[in-house]
Amino acid sequence: MSTTITFVRGDITDQHVDAIVNAANSSLLGGGGVDGAIHRRGGPEILEACRALRASHYGKGLPTGRAVATTAGRLHSEWVIHTVGPVWSATEDRSDLLASCYRESLRVADELGARTVAFPAISTGVYRWPMEDAARIAVETVRAAETAVEEVRFVLFDEPAYAVFAAHAG
Repeated sequence: MSTTITFVRGDITDQHVDAIVNAANSSLLGGGGVDGAIHRRGGPEILEACRALRASHYGKGLPTGRAVATTAGRLHSEWVIHTVGPVWSATEDRSDLLASCYRESLRVADELGARTVAFPAISTGVYRWPMEDAARIAVETVRAAETAVEEVRFVLFDEPAYAVFAAHAG
């Protein structure tokens, strides 16, 4: 079975999907950008679940490239899959870590039984990953992934990001 990839311009917290992927920071305790929006809109249940993960399995935080799921709180989904993207570097190729965010999120989605998953453009905000390269890595990684997820929806906040990602639709 192949995964359908769609591109949407909008707010990831408005998506009605089984799982929303959060571009989290390693602390799992909220932050800015997508992370802050998901925590604000999802409510305190997400933060409580993240605190429990920190207390049990991830005392030092979630490593870059890894993914873990929590409740979605008040969002229109069942789960939030938190993944920590790499900070872009001009001197070190961290592409494998960015690709790992997508692979690991899909692996977690499969474990949960999620069939529809919404992704943001991981690492393109404060982590400064160039949009064109991030889009290429994201789409190629999802296309190559062996997953039972039926639809991967890339949700891009603004028109320039949407245009870059949508150019990889073909």
